[in-house]
Amino acid sequence: MPALAGNAATPASPRADVVDLAIGSTDHTTLVAAVKAAGLVDTLKGAGPFTVFAPTNAAFDTLPAGTVDTLLKPANEARLAAVLTYHVVAGKVDAATLLGQIKAGGGKAALKTVQGESLVARLDGDRVQLTDAKGNTSHVTTADLRGSNGVVHVIDGVLMP
Repeated sequence: MPALAGNAATPASPRADVVDLAIGSTDHTTLVAAVKAAGLVDTLKGAGPFTVFAPTNAAFDTLPAGTVDTLLKPANEARLAAVLTYHVVAGKVDAATLLGQIKAGGGKAALKTVQGESLVARLDGDRVQLTDAKGNTSHVTTADLRGSNGVVHVIDGVLMP
C-alpha cells in the first residue's frame, strides 16, 4: 500500500467526527468556514459514514482570485454546498479500500460523490491522484484521519464538479 500508508495520520479521538477533525486543524480554516457558510455542519456531523477529501487552506489559495470570497456569499450557498459535497463520498473509504478499488478497476476507481457526480482516483507514482469533472487533479497528502463517523483524506487541491 505504498500510495497512502506512509501518509497515514495518528487516529483521532473516537468522539471526534469528520467536522471536528477539520475544526481542529489550522490547515483547514477555509474549509471549516465554507462548511459553515454552506450550512453543512449538521449534515457532516450526522451518522455517516462519510469519506471526506479535505482541501487545505493552501489548496483554496490556488483558486482564481475572488473565487472563495464569491462562494462564501449567502447568495451562493447552493453552489458552495455543491462544491463541498463533491468532496464527500458516502461510506468509509480508507486508504486500503481505495487502493483496492484502484487495483480492481485496472488502475482507476470512480468514486460517486454526495453531490452526485464522480471523481476518478488513480495512482500517480506512489500517491493517489483525484481527477475532478473539469479534469483538474489533486493528490492525497495525508490519509486515514479517522473520525467517529468516517474518514478524512487531506488533499492539495480543490475539486470542482
